[in-house]
Amino acid sequence: MVSGSRTRFAPKSKQEYGPDPNAVRETDKYQEEYVRGFVQKWDDLIDWDARARSEGRFFIDVLKARGKTSVLDVATGTGFHSIQLLKAGFDVTSADGSAEMLAMAFRNASDRDLVLKTVHADWRWLNKDVHGKFDAIICLGNSFTHLHEEADRRRALAEFYAALKHDGILILDQRNYDTILDDGFSTKHKFYYCGDQVTAEPEYVDESLARFKYSFPDGSEYHLNMCPIRKDYIRGLLRDVGFQQIHTYGDFQEEGEETDPDFFIHIAEKSYAD
Repeated sequence: MVSGSRTRFAPKSKQEYGPDPNAVRETDKYQEEYVRGFVQKWDDLIDWDARARSEGRFFIDVLKARGKTSVLDVATGTGFHSIQLLKAGFDVTSADGSAEMLAMAFRNASDRDLVLKTVHADWRWLNKDVHGKFDAIICLGNSFTHLHEEADRRRALAEFYAALKHDGILILDQRNYDTILDDGFSTKHKFYYCGDQVTAEPEYVDESLARFKYSFPDGSEYHLNMCPIRKDYIRGLLRDVGFQQIHTYGDFQEEGEETDPDFFIHIAEKSYAD
């Protein structure tokens, strides 16, 4: 994801946020947050089998319905969506700014007799490291909210737009920060983070920071400092970059069918409808 090309960090064994963790609101912090111990536990949080059941064929069907075959997964993480799409026959390129995540994704694919095409890339300079044009880009797992500065968000979206073919689509998801900011946090823990022995919840929230704590059965805890972007704000950014159609789902349901989703999924298309 971010901080992969221009700024290199030596691997750390523990997260470090300094004396006031709630003051840490920089995009470049992302690289240091995914320390090896956290990455090694990430799949416990997801629970691949449960997540596959909860998502079903949603992303596969969206892509196939639009005739898309080449996909750039810009937030590969440990590889869940890249591997699901590879198994479904898509031509997938997998990018991330965390070398630890990419290594885990490659191992996960290898364990399933698949080979990932991986690229260590920073979203803000994506086209420097990732070459060619794609039918679709996916940016999933709430990853876009690692971008704390608006200039970084606009630049990343412009890079995504440029990496797409003339009729390409971007699929981008985010937590429902509107509800978290306005009404407090609650979750059905049903679709995204399906591991039943792991908790993922904010321990601090204001208009520009959601600090999430991830607690694991062995007593270990990790954190991520995210920017709580609102649904209409990100839709506005997508329009500003040039996407012509934007359709938003809530927890894989048509907008309005799910009244209080945990996640929003935006499908942004470069071309107008025929």
